[in-house]
Amino acid sequence: MSRETLLNAALMAILLLFPLYAWATDEPFLITLTTRAVILAIAGVGLNIALGFGGLVSFGHALFFGLGGYAMGILAYHAQTYTSVTDWPQTIPGTKSMPVIWIIATLTSALAALAVGALSLRTTGVYFIMITLAFSQMFYYFAISWPAYGGEDGLSIYVRNGFPGLNTMDPIQFFALCYGLLALILFFTARLARSPFGLMLGAARQNEARVAAVGQRPYRLYLIAFTLSGAITGLAGALFADLNRFVSPVMFSWQTSGEIMVFVILGGVGRVFGPVAGAALFILLEHSLGGLSDYWHIYLGAILLGTVLFARGGLFGLLAGRGQPHD
Repeated sequence: MSRETLLNAALMAILLLFPLYAWATDEPFLITLTTRAVILAIAGVGLNIALGFGGLVSFGHALFFGLGGYAMGILAYHAQTYTSVTDWPQTIPGTKSMPVIWIIATLTSALAALAVGALSLRTTGVYFIMITLAFSQMFYYFAISWPAYGGEDGLSIYVRNGFPGLNTMDPIQFFALCYGLLALILFFTARLARSPFGLMLGAARQNEARVAAVGQRPYRLYLIAFTLSGAITGLAGALFADLNRFVSPVMFSWQTSGEIMVFVILGGVGRVFGPVAGAALFILLEHSLGGLSDYWHIYLGAILLGTVLFARGGLFGLLAGRGQPHD
């Protein structure tokens, strides 16, 4: 068993045991804090498929995060107000069912990622970065000017959506649900990285000409990876909105895109569990340093700078040493 595998297991064990300890000591806030880290880790894992495996530096993943959040918010809002989402061409009711909301949020984000990727992947480098950012900002300003769903003030959901057999208003049960989803997504991502598609995607990242020479289209590989990335990030957005029972245009903002990218860089670009470590560290710093100063991002910036300069493989690269980044 490699050192990185042990680190992966230790990280997941800590994420599981800490909220169990908080539950035993009646500290629901700490459970919610860990749940937030788990959900943001899912968003980071989604971006890592595009950034880490495909080398696609997307600065607009807040678009998919926000779409997932608003998919949840709109469906739940119409369910709690007993109105339909639309009456034409047929009546579509709202819903408070988490599985249904997850499916719709994931499909909506996947379709958006497919459309955005089809256009933005025709460019490279800084142009790709700016196009993805532009799409995200377009939706940000659209959400601000959408009074039907709160506009700039956002939209509140009174009661968390339901899951069969669980009381999702209980912090530990909602945490268990999010933790299970994270484990499934990490398993899927690890299998994807080792699949023929994942290996071909990694080869395209390193040398597109050689991949094209063996009959594969790098554009197609990148587009599939970008679509999968957007779908997973959209699911995280739906979970995040359910956690807070609130959605707002901030979910579309460039700051949200930057934070998701920070998770990946801190933990280790291209490492399956890297975004999990990055998200956990981010939440830890926010909680521990946020009470000391409103400018705690200065310390985060220093850590990020040190990671980029001296730990190019992120936390996992620093602790596990060099090796296969997809372990």
